[in-house]
Amino acid sequence: MADLEALTKAVGELDEERVLAILHDFVAANPSVEEAQKAVTACQSGMGIVGELFEQGEYFVGDLIFAGELLNGAIEVLKPVLGSVSGSKIGRILLGTVAGDLHDIGKNIFRSMSEAAGFEVHDLGIDVPAETFVEKVIELKPDIVGLSGVLTLALESMKITVDSLKGAGVRENVKVIIGGNPVTKEACQQIGADAFTTNAAEGVKICREWVETT
Repeated sequence: MADLEALTKAVGELDEERVLAILHDFVAANPSVEEAQKAVTACQSGMGIVGELFEQGEYFVGDLIFAGELLNGAIEVLKPVLGSVSGSKIGRILLGTVAGDLHDIGKNIFRSMSEAAGFEVHDLGIDVPAETFVEKVIELKPDIVGLSGVLTLALESMKITVDSLKGAGVRENVKVIIGGNPVTKEACQQIGADAFTTNAAEGVKICREWVETT
């Protein structure tokens, strides 16, 4: 069995060589599915460390992007052991940058980390109008809708999107999380979202808590 504490530490330190070495040795030892799931959990705990260090200013956006890629790579190594389990998703997220905003770095980090955490993510891209979110909520029936934006004007687009979901009668069917530089607790309340975040790792944690309690 792999040293899970060492694996968590290596992910937290973004030590790709060490992470992959531990996992390749682990897979070569023919672990059980349950053991592989524990290894995934250890990797995700490492991502929690990354998120904390980002909040403290020790890591930067580039580090978050790399961390998401590292976690995806770790999952790929473990897939032969996880087998069909790796294909079972813990929930479905519909994601997009709202109308009028063309930024996607934060959204892409969140998508990568959400997928690595076990979510099925449908990314609508950037500058997504409210009606497109409504159409896709009706079509895909996601558990969570993620609205991203960096510009201050994105807050109005987020409110229009949430209001449109209400108008279509589907708001109560989903949890809504908003993310990006301008979002605050007050903005979250005004927009009518269920949660807000300026940190991708925190956002994934919130989404996991939602699906685990339903």
